[in-house]
Amino acid sequence: MQAPAAAATVSFIAPCGTSIGATTSSLRPAVYQDLIDRGWRRDKKWRKNHFDFYTAVHETESIRVPRPVDPRDKEPIQPAHQFEVLLEPDSFTEEKYALFKHYQYHVHKEGPDQASKACFKRFLCSGLGQSIRINNGRRQKLGSYHQCYRLDGRLVAMGVLDLLPDCVSSVYLIYHQDVKDWYLGKLSALREISLAIEGNYRYYYMGYYIHSCVKMRYKIQYRPSHILDLETYFWDKLDADYLARLSVRKYVSMSLERQLRLSPRKLFIADERQLDNEGLIRLQDYLQEGNASSISQGVDANNAFSACMPGIMTLDEVESKAELGRWTVKISKYTTMYLEELELWPTWNIRDPASLKGVVAELAAALGPGLVRQFVLDFAR
Repeated sequence: MQAPAAAATVSFIAPCGTSIGATTSSLRPAVYQDLIDRGWRRDKKWRKNHFDFYTAVHETESIRVPRPVDPRDKEPIQPAHQFEVLLEPDSFTEEKYALFKHYQYHVHKEGPDQASKACFKRFLCSGLGQSIRINNGRRQKLGSYHQCYRLDGRLVAMGVLDLLPDCVSSVYLIYHQDVKDWYLGKLSALREISLAIEGNYRYYYMGYYIHSCVKMRYKIQYRPSHILDLETYFWDKLDADYLARLSVRKYVSMSLERQLRLSPRKLFIADERQLDNEGLIRLQDYLQEGNASSISQGVDANNAFSACMPGIMTLDEVESKAELGRWTVKISKYTTMYLEELELWPTWNIRDPASLKGVVAELAAALGPGLVRQFVLDFAR
């Protein structure tokens, strides 16, 4: 059949393996907003409440540095250095690539093959398309951008940002070793929070938080913060109580912890007699989900359903809610159709992870039924 109405404006997506990820050839900011609200990230989710630090963040910019008058010649004294921060489209330049290659080599010990131009373009220069919308009477940028930090005209750092309808999402930061002692991570976070406030984006997303990863601990210094519950997609405050739970459990869902009456510092509730048989079964399932690695336990980690990944729909939920057969698929440059119109679609088993139906079911489980309808599967690439 021909493409459904408005198919040219939807986002295209192609599965990319068992990591429950996907590559896109186009992605609208509003759709990506829905994606990261379900825990997705492109190649991390936190909210930041509003607080006023505009002057402190911007006071080092060249145009804001005070210029006292020299009493000798009555002329303004110019600052010794010029510092500026500019938001630019995420386009490729040799200057940006040189900084990327330098950073990857010195920080991540990557060679030329790993830090190639193709890698840089794919990772940091091919994000969301830029656009402008009017939000509450104000112009608001949407899409992927580079926030460039220049000292005396030289690019010394660059933050990669996704500007979405409700947030500024931090993707990556690179910087030159000459300024490694300048706390660029903290500086860029403050600049990005300020951008979220000034641009009326409401929230600042710092990405994933892995409690056992020491390098991510800096994120809890920014308060108040919230973390996504993958069972309910509700944001819980990341406070001392939540952190205490993360210290004793590999997986925490506050919605389930409240239902199961789990205390923060114990793996089991103080009195299991408070739960009926169903509650005890749910408690056992929850604790096993959070403390048993699917890989270490020999579970087929190539399948999201078998691995019981948090935030993933069950196979029964996919069958009843996702309407996989009505998912649009692009099979050539000019032809799209519904999956159910494929000749072999009825013969494939959704419970077979190697079949096309099994593959798209796994992707649908991660996307959720609402987002499935906004994507077109791209098998023509």
